[in-house]
Amino acid sequence: MEWRKEGARNRLFIDEVQLCEGFEKAINSIHARGGWDIYLTGSNAFLLSSDLATLFTGRHREVHILPFSLGEYRSYFGEQGTVDDDFDGFIRRGGLAGSYDYDDISESYGYIRDVYKTILTRDLVQKFSLPDSTVLERLAEYMMDNSGNLNSPNNIANVLDANRVPTNHVTVGRYISYLRDAFVFYEAKRYDIKGKRYLSTQAKHYVCDSGMRYAVLGTRDMDWGRMYENAAFLELMRRGHEAYVGKLYQKEADFVAKRGLAPPLSVRDASPKVLVARTRHEPYAREGVLVLDFTRWLLGEQGF
Repeated sequence: MEWRKEGARNRLFIDEVQLCEGFEKAINSIHARGGWDIYLTGSNAFLLSSDLATLFTGRHREVHILPFSLGEYRSYFGEQGTVDDDFDGFIRRGGLAGSYDYDDISESYGYIRDVYKTILTRDLVQKFSLPDSTVLERLAEYMMDNSGNLNSPNNIANVLDANRVPTNHVTVGRYISYLRDAFVFYEAKRYDIKGKRYLSTQAKHYVCDSGMRYAVLGTRDMDWGRMYENAAFLELMRRGHEAYVGKLYQKEADFVAKRGLAPPLSVRDASPKVLVARTRHEPYAREGVLVLDFTRWLLGEQGF
């Protein structure tokens, strides 16, 4: 390729690569010549892990791009208000940067709905040859409305069926995997802290962006608590934690993180015990539990 500069680190970026039929042949050919860092971006549903593993065996690494964090949101808008005011705005608008081009939040939500519909009705329905989008749409709406709730495919199928959306647990389980693979939702499995094992019966799912939840379901019920928990889960992922739902006897912690979150006061060992809440205060300790302000923790001003 004539535009490659010898002795330099050459980077090739290709967006919406899935629109080019047989793109993997061209990419493999360029890679074989050497001297290039190649970056491919495109539709979530068309660049699934399984597809990439087949097309570029042993020659690729995935980079997951999450929506903007609170810090990135404040940097984009120039820290217009107080930290707490900006935090409320961040939860309302979400972190999909493309929606920031619109001053009116209703127009932002319109943009997000278009993105959402494209993923569901064009990407997933077409890719997996689904008979129609009704079950997938109602499932996604239910999962958004129940973000942070423990659920199973069987429970969800029963709810949908009761609301005149005929389906079964096999279909629901398969569709949930499609939504996860397209990064519309992320899963937090249950983890038995005492038994030190994963539990397969139920799991929690978190929507990729709070703005998507409000754009699709509306703002009549803001349900701040669920979206705070959703934001906490995404932030743990952003910082490299593996987050699980913690079960200890009959008690539950929102998250057990790979690097040591545990149910406050209940675990009698040396694991760090952290409670994150909207205290609006400096960090303090209570009976060995470190209490952090949620907003400042999201900004990285208070940490563990």
